[in-house]
Amino acid sequence: MQKQRKQYFTRKNFIALSLVCFFSILLVFVALCLDKSPLSSFINQDNPFAVLSQKLGFAGVEAGVYGLVNVALVAIYSVVYAAAVIFLGRLAVVNGKSPYSLKSLAAYFAAFVLCAALSVGLGLLLQPQISVQNVLTHLNFLAQCLAVTAIIYSVIFILVSSVLMFIVNFTKVGKPFEFFSDPLAEIAEEEDSRVESNFNANPSFSDVTTASSAQILPSASVTAEAGAAEVLGDRKFVFPTLSSVDSKYGGMQAPALPEVQVTLNQLCQGFRNYLAKEEKLYYDIDVVRLFISGLSASRLIILQGLSGTGKSSLPRYFCKYVQGRATFLPVQATWRDRTNLLGYFNDFSKTYSETDFLAALYEAGYDYDRINLFVLDELNVARVEYYFADFLSVLEYPAEEWKLRIMHFPSDFIPPVKLTQGFIQIPQNCYFVGTANKDDSTFTIADKVYDRAITIDFDNRNLPFQPEEEVAPIALGSSQLSKMFKQAEEVEQNNLSAEDLQKFNVITDYVYDSFGAALGNRVLHQMGVLTPVFVACGGAKEGVLDFILSGKLLAKLQGKFGQQVKSKLNGLSNLLTQVYGGGAFPKSRRAISALISSL
Repeated sequence: MQKQRKQYFTRKNFIALSLVCFFSILLVFVALCLDKSPLSSFINQDNPFAVLSQKLGFAGVEAGVYGLVNVALVAIYSVVYAAAVIFLGRLAVVNGKSPYSLKSLAAYFAAFVLCAALSVGLGLLLQPQISVQNVLTHLNFLAQCLAVTAIIYSVIFILVSSVLMFIVNFTKVGKPFEFFSDPLAEIAEEEDSRVESNFNANPSFSDVTTASSAQILPSASVTAEAGAAEVLGDRKFVFPTLSSVDSKYGGMQAPALPEVQVTLNQLCQGFRNYLAKEEKLYYDIDVVRLFISGLSASRLIILQGLSGTGKSSLPRYFCKYVQGRATFLPVQATWRDRTNLLGYFNDFSKTYSETDFLAALYEAGYDYDRINLFVLDELNVARVEYYFADFLSVLEYPAEEWKLRIMHFPSDFIPPVKLTQGFIQIPQNCYFVGTANKDDSTFTIADKVYDRAITIDFDNRNLPFQPEEEVAPIALGSSQLSKMFKQAEEVEQNNLSAEDLQKFNVITDYVYDSFGAALGNRVLHQMGVLTPVFVACGGAKEGVLDFILSGKLLAKLQGKFGQQVKSKLNGLSNLLTQVYGGGAFPKSRRAISALISSL
């Protein structure tokens, strides 16, 4: 994952710095105007600055070259001090600390003392003869210059600001008001420059959007979305939750997590031992390996099986172990479309009905390196292929096109920072986990969902065991996890060889010839990605082949009946023994036995 750039200076910081630079330049010019020495004789001694100084009761001073140098040094170090304060403040924000803490205030004060000492001290040291009279003369001249400059600067600032405020407000008449001091206005304004201006279209459920990954709203939301064209208030009113997330992060990306010294095998063993030691939960090691390696092969993991076997606990405590974030969403039987996940625009209140899922997905874009698991609990009490259809499609695209349409915005509406052109980006640190029970109260999960997901069966409860070592949680970032997956794929020994594929093809060809069931390209790609990571997690290649055969191929034979089917299933069991040996492919053998028992 590409590392986000840390912005230590914002546009408003540069505006503040430019104002200090203008003050410093004005200070030097005023010094030339107030100096009574022959060095500044080219300037009229009755200039307005000198007249103002006289009106203030200041006596003229012959500062000379050393007095002017002293003023110039103060001007230079004023700019240096302003840059230092801005940098230290932004550094605190980027590192998640308050810019007004005691430590930050102490740093500001230390920078002030250093810059003041250097500016005044160097000016005095440059004098050919240091005496009390010279020091007092130069300090008096410096004070006069600062006082006159402050008055002139204030007058210019008030005049220019008044003119600018008049022009800005005059040009913005009738448009939504944004207070100037809003810390997110600058970022939102940049995003707003890319917002679509065509807001008069009335999209239907069958419309095709301009973006390849665009997903249109269900028909129930089209009318509400068209109503948004009339008027939208401040983004904090329309999107209160998303705007609060913007304020929480100040429009800045959270820093990446530091890398930890851990291998995939150690990650699996440590997580399993942590579950047993701290949570009294016991899992087969291959289940843990499949769960972690499955994240490399698919963005959707389905955990299905008996109730009470720890399906929901596995993702919950994995996030706790790696210091990630788990968002649980109990699926309701009434869910029909993606508005149950992403919310919808309320035409009556003129606000967007935000969901916890949308807020967590939005925040994941800021905390980009923290692993986020979105757990769809009991995902098959409603039809997954309905309410999760947009995600199933979008996640097939390249990562930069993982975008979903939230709503259309008017051209003058400033949206939350990360809703670019009305789309929300699914960050690469997000994974979706569904738990499913197999009973009469649930729907059958469609093949299109199973083909895209990594499905792990929880068929039995494991016996307790006592881990021998102490295990503590680790802070594992999404970028490091992806890096570990890639490194596992680069090890040639971890991948399936031509011989491995040839032996497995003997089995799959038999299944195809006997039952007409075959593995699609998507599943074969998953197998190729899953195998090296599973091996790096401490598993065996045959474990992945057994998992694919039982979960992806033999699962398609459910519902096939007849004596001929039984004999062919027995033939498949004998073929497994012939090719791989008697103890190989235990999952597939259990699946074959279950199919034979159902006949």
